[in-house]
Amino acid sequence: METLLDSIRIPQDLRKLKVQQLQQVADQLREYIIQVIASHPGHLGASLGTVELTVALHYVFNTPYDRIVWDVGHQAYGHKILTGRKDRFASIRCKGGLSGFPCMDESEYDAFGTGHSSTSISAALGMAVASKLKGETDRQHIAVIGDGAMTGGMAFEGLNNAGVSKSNILVILNDNGMSIDASSGALSKYFTRMAASRSYNHIKNSVWDIMGGDKHYPNDPKRFISKITGAFKSLISTRTGNLFEAMNFRYFGPIDGHDLPTLVAVLKDLKTILGPKLLHIVTTKGKGLKPAEQSPILYHAPGRFDSQTGELISKGINLSLAPKYQDVFGKTIIELARSNEKIIGITPAMPTGCSLNMMMKKMPQRVFDVGIAEQHAVTFSAGLAAEGMVPFCNIYSSFMQRAYDQVIHDVALQHLPVVFCLDRAGLVGEDGATHHGAFDLAYFRPIPNLVISAPMNERELRNLMYTAQLPGRKAPFLIRYPRGRGVTPRWKTPLEAMEIGKGYCLCQGSGTAIVSIGHIGNNALKAFDLIRGTGKEANFGLYNMVFLKPLDEALLHEIFQKYERIITLEDGVRQGGLGSAVCEFAAANHYTRTLVCLGLPDKFIAHGTVAELQKECGIDPEGIARCLIDEAWRG
Repeated sequence: METLLDSIRIPQDLRKLKVQQLQQVADQLREYIIQVIASHPGHLGASLGTVELTVALHYVFNTPYDRIVWDVGHQAYGHKILTGRKDRFASIRCKGGLSGFPCMDESEYDAFGTGHSSTSISAALGMAVASKLKGETDRQHIAVIGDGAMTGGMAFEGLNNAGVSKSNILVILNDNGMSIDASSGALSKYFTRMAASRSYNHIKNSVWDIMGGDKHYPNDPKRFISKITGAFKSLISTRTGNLFEAMNFRYFGPIDGHDLPTLVAVLKDLKTILGPKLLHIVTTKGKGLKPAEQSPILYHAPGRFDSQTGELISKGINLSLAPKYQDVFGKTIIELARSNEKIIGITPAMPTGCSLNMMMKKMPQRVFDVGIAEQHAVTFSAGLAAEGMVPFCNIYSSFMQRAYDQVIHDVALQHLPVVFCLDRAGLVGEDGATHHGAFDLAYFRPIPNLVISAPMNERELRNLMYTAQLPGRKAPFLIRYPRGRGVTPRWKTPLEAMEIGKGYCLCQGSGTAIVSIGHIGNNALKAFDLIRGTGKEANFGLYNMVFLKPLDEALLHEIFQKYERIITLEDGVRQGGLGSAVCEFAAANHYTRTLVCLGLPDKFIAHGTVAELQKECGIDPEGIARCLIDEAWRG
C-alpha cells in the first residue's frame, strides 16, 4: 500500500499537500529512516531530530532554487529522501551508493557539500552575496546549524560578517544540547538558560495562545510574528543578553522544532523579512525512537538495531579479537596519568569517539572537552605545555587539518612538547572523503621540530605514548593511528621507551623490500602469507619505519645497499608522505634503485568499507602481493 511519503518524489510534490497532511509525512519519513538505518548503519539520532524541520523547509522554500546548507550533514537524511533519493536511500554510505553527507555532485538539492562542522553560515552567506550581485532578489539562503557546531569559531566568523552584510540569510539554530557527545562550554549553557527560563516558558504559553492553541494555526500571521518577535527579543535581552541581536541578526525563538504548523507559519513569515535572521528551534536528538532519545550519544551512529524496539544488535564480545586502537589509547593514558601528574587530556568534542571519556570518568579535573574547536584545542594545549604540563591533544586526522597554522605557529615554532594523537588516520570507510585521514603524513612532514610516528600495532601505540611523555623532551610528538581494531589481542605489555627516529626489520629478504609505516604494514604481512608456497617469498624483505620524522637514514642506507627494488607502503596520499621521503633520500644519496610508491592516489576517495577502499587504492593484501610479484619478475 502506497503511503503519503511514497507519493513525494521531489519537494514540488510536498508543496501540493495541505498543512494538515505534513505531520503524516513527517511520521512516515521518521519511520522510513529508522527502518532503513536499522539494517544499513548510519548517523541516526541527528536526522530523527530534524524530520519536522526538513519537511517544513522544503514545504515553505522553493528548493533547489532557494539554497539550504546543512551544517556537518548528519541531520540531512530526511532531506535526501525528500529530494529524489528515497529509492536509493538503502545504499547510503555503501561503495557506489549515496554519500552519508550532502554532496554537490550527488544532487542539485545539495547546495553545498559538508562533513566538517561550522561551515554552513559562511557558505550560505557567500551564496547570498552572490545572489545579490546577480540581481536574484527573490532567492532565499538558509543555513541549518546545530548548537554543537555553533561552538566552532568559524560559525562566529560567519555570523560576524553576515551581521554587517545586510544579505538575505536565515540561520536556523537546531538546539538539541548535543553534538556527538553532549555539547560543552559557555555557549551551550547560554542556550539552555534561554530555553529553560521561567520567563521564556511563560511567553511561550502566551505565544501558543496567540497561535490558536491546539488548533495549531495562527489567527493572524503578521500579528503573530510581530508579537513573538517582541516578546522573545525583550526576554532574551533582559534575562540573558542576546548574542545574536548584538551581531545584527534579528532573533526569533526559541520555538518547538517538532511543532510542524508552527515551523511552517514562522518560516513563511521569515521569508518576507529581509536581512540576516536567526531562528532558534529546540529539538530532541533521536526523536521518535525511545532508546535514541534516552541515549543520544550511543544512537548518534548505533550500527544495526531492531527497528521496532530500537535494541542494538550485538555480535557479542569475542575475547580473541584485538582491541580498538581508541580503547588502547584511552586505557593507556589513564595508566600514564597515574604515574605522571602533569598529563592532561584534551579533545575537541570527541571524548567518546577517541576514548578520552575513560579518563574523564577517572580523572575529570584532568580532561578538557573544548567543544568543536580544533584550533583552540591546539593552542590551549600549547599554553598547558608552556607551563610545564604534558598535554595529550587527541584530534581526528581529518579535523586536524583545521588547526594546521596553530601546530606550526603556536607549538612547533616554540618547541612546545605537546603530544598530538591523531585518531582515524588513513582510510576510515563509510564516512568517505570528508573524513579520511589521508593527508596528515604529507602536511605535517615539512614542519620543523615535529616528531611524526605511526604504530604498527597496539603495543607500539602504548610505547609511543609512553615515550612521548618522558621528561626532557623539547619537541611536539605526533602519533597517528587508524579507526577500529588492531592486530594484537594480548596488547597490554610492560611499557618501554622507543628510540625516536628508529625503525626495524620485520623480515629479511634479498630482491625486493617493502618499507612501510603504521598499521598498514600488517597488510604487507598478509601479502607475504598469500605468496608463501610460491617459492618466491625468500626474495622479499619488510621494514617498519615507525617514524616518518626523523627518518631512520641508517636503516634506509642498509635497505638501499641490499635490495634492488624498494616498495614504500602507507595509508596516506603518495605525494609528500613516506614515499616522497624515501625518494628524496634516494636522490640525495645517489641511489639508483627501482622505487614503487604504494598509497592513496591523487584524488578524493569516496565512501565504502575500508577493505573495499584499500582494494581500490591497491594497498590491500592482494594488491601488495601483486606488486611484489610484478617487481620480482621485472628483476
